[in-house]
Amino acid sequence: MPSPINTFTGSPAVQNTYARDLEGLFVPWQPAVVPKPELVFFNQALADHLNLPATWMQPDSGLLVWAGNRVPEGANPIAQAYAGHQFGGYSPRLGDGRALLLAEVMNRDGQLVDIALKGSGRTPFSRGGDGKAALGPMLREVLISEALHALGVPTTRALAVVGTGETVWRDSGAQQGALPGAVLTRVAASHLRVGTFQYAASQDNPALLRRLVAYALQRHYPALQGAANPALALLQAVAERQAALIAQWMGLGFIHGVMNTDNMTISGETIDYGPCAFMDRFDPDCVFSSIDHHGRYAYGNQPAIARWNLARLAEALLTVLDDEPQRAVDLATQVINDFPQRYEAQWLAVMRHKLGLVAGPAHADAHAGDLQLAHGFLSALQGQSVDFTLAFSGLTDAAEALAAAGGAAAQGPVFSLQSLWADPAAPPTDWLLRWQQRLGVGHSVPAFQRGPDMAAMRRANPTVIPRNHQVEAALTAASAQADLTLFHELLAVLQRPFANALELEPYRHPAPAAQGAGYQTFCGT
Repeated sequence: MPSPINTFTGSPAVQNTYARDLEGLFVPWQPAVVPKPELVFFNQALADHLNLPATWMQPDSGLLVWAGNRVPEGANPIAQAYAGHQFGGYSPRLGDGRALLLAEVMNRDGQLVDIALKGSGRTPFSRGGDGKAALGPMLREVLISEALHALGVPTTRALAVVGTGETVWRDSGAQQGALPGAVLTRVAASHLRVGTFQYAASQDNPALLRRLVAYALQRHYPALQGAANPALALLQAVAERQAALIAQWMGLGFIHGVMNTDNMTISGETIDYGPCAFMDRFDPDCVFSSIDHHGRYAYGNQPAIARWNLARLAEALLTVLDDEPQRAVDLATQVINDFPQRYEAQWLAVMRHKLGLVAGPAHADAHAGDLQLAHGFLSALQGQSVDFTLAFSGLTDAAEALAAAGGAAAQGPVFSLQSLWADPAAPPTDWLLRWQQRLGVGHSVPAFQRGPDMAAMRRANPTVIPRNHQVEAALTAASAQADLTLFHELLAVLQRPFANALELEPYRHPAPAAQGAGYQTFCGT
């Protein structure tokens, strides 16, 4: 009889709780052996935090683990089963086609985390293809996930990238033809997805679905394990975390690019870094993904897609939400209908930090006024080719000057901010006046705010993001010339996104208009 799933803590150092407790949602499988493993990237700080077994950290044995050539003692590799809606179309059996969950380990915070391989060969779930990965897309995952981590956004992280000595062939993407192969080791709070629940629901096995609900609560929401309705508690908790996550994406101009239900985690972490990118000029319709022909996953659509995905999770949970079908539908519908309000609250919290606003009195007028102010700034950016990141960075500089001036005129930074607008007549002079009034600068000061909240602004408005042209330059050099210099330089910069050091200046700006025009991203599969 398997152990109860609440035995996550303590020994052994290497665990396999998913394989132990969720039979029917995986297939045991072994990673493919690669001919010439070579360590390309290793995240030492993350490895230290994971508290990995010593044998995983030794140069020779560790390299073989991260390449997939040696399954470490205690690990039980599996290919996870899941379904998913991809661009709105349902696929009943997706699963790990080129990935494996090696094992779980307890990090130094006492949190159980997954250690998984990506690009480790074909599995029973493979849908054609070679099950391999090219070096460029794996290094992209390193750059973007580490950037999001440094920006404070929940995300899976890259532990290692190992070159395989193999050649993989790709017929689309920024890099095509014969490419160097690689295996990435990913760390995640778990790899539970909306698609995992969709697959479990399709098995006509309510006991399995209840087991999955209990497992998800234990891993990610342990305080809710005693809930009267566990499935409802899980749905509500996932909705809240997804609202917070998407609000953070939106506040940074991040576009995921492939928000399929198999890419929405139950933990609330960002996962899958294929066609993702950061927006340069502000545009709600911004799309980079080469396969998103109709803008389904455009920047401005991300909150609505999150709600759509949550509706699919709710559908998967119906049979365990309530024994009476209509009550189950009513419970699920209420959570989905509440999502816009959840998201708005999370987004406003993000925007208040970006604008330097103290939350203020908890009444409807204050909420509505701050919403209007936040939307007003974005409206002023739209259609003016204003860089999203530089606009908020400039606003931070202006706020700092206003704070230093103690409410006196501080026009220099404001003029500098206005210079970002393409049309000299377009800068939001009226908006800036309303913003200063809300801050209490130069006017009667509200009791709840006396000047901008500079600490919040500095934490919310990065000076650098992964600029698309710089990411592509680093990946091209790594793949085509086996030169990792640009990659390591860019990674070091992205790990300091809020710094104002002079040496970061070349990384602050978008590509020239001609170079950035028509930029596309690809899945990298």
